[in-house]
Amino acid sequence: MTDLSGKASQTSMGAGEWASIRKVGFDAPWRWLGAGWNDLWANPSASLPFGIIAFAGAVMIAGTLFEIRALPALLPLYGGFLLLGPLFAVGLYDISRQREKGFYPSLRTAIGASYTASGRLALFGVVLLLIYFFWVRLAFLIFMLFFGTENLPPLEIFIPRLLFTTEGLGLLVVGTAVGAILSAVSFALSAIAVPMIFDRQTDPITAASVSVQSVVRNTKAMALWAVLIVAATVTGFATLFLGLIVVFPLLGHASWHAYRDLVAFHE
Repeated sequence: MTDLSGKASQTSMGAGEWASIRKVGFDAPWRWLGAGWNDLWANPSASLPFGIIAFAGAVMIAGTLFEIRALPALLPLYGGFLLLGPLFAVGLYDISRQREKGFYPSLRTAIGASYTASGRLALFGVVLLLIYFFWVRLAFLIFMLFFGTENLPPLEIFIPRLLFTTEGLGLLVVGTAVGAILSAVSFALSAIAVPMIFDRQTDPITAASVSVQSVVRNTKAMALWAVLIVAATVTGFATLFLGLIVVFPLLGHASWHAYRDLVAFHE
């Protein structure tokens, strides 16, 4: 069930158009995942290549960190995947949009769709990158707060120190708390902003504003959606990144359906 009532949920889009935020049920994220799953397997030859690219990128990053003996830095990079992932899912949004219109999208058209709102998406991407760089910098500062200026230890040394020492537990608690706050802010800003910029050519500020309103008006449902995104991504990483082949396109398609369910546009 959705509800379009409530003038406080209306946002002007310019040129006589305005957007209203729907009130959705707590279980709505499961419906978004179901719709995303249908999109994924309706045309896997167009969707799965995006997951293969995500898998390859994660393997390359992990391999590089392994070579320089900095695998503990994988956790902040995991946060970057959650933050920047929507920018790389534009082709998946196009596949879902084309299916809504009754078309059978191809991989070629999905890739080409990324250029339709490239300028506005790039501007929003810069904002997300700044947030991400701030988080990475803050993560290393928190590490220095508890471990001093020593280099990141190898993973086989870092994990026992993290779990069984005072400074390690302090790093774990503080780092988790700070990361949770930054993640919540980032999620609120970007939950539906990227598909909205792609779909309506909306400016980044308006898209972020509508995204925050959507999260505020549907706090419980969006909290569940955030948990499902994190759980799915953790699964993708825990399977030596192989799960990302399915998880990334699934979340991309589902995010499109979240956007379509949460926002209505009116002239």
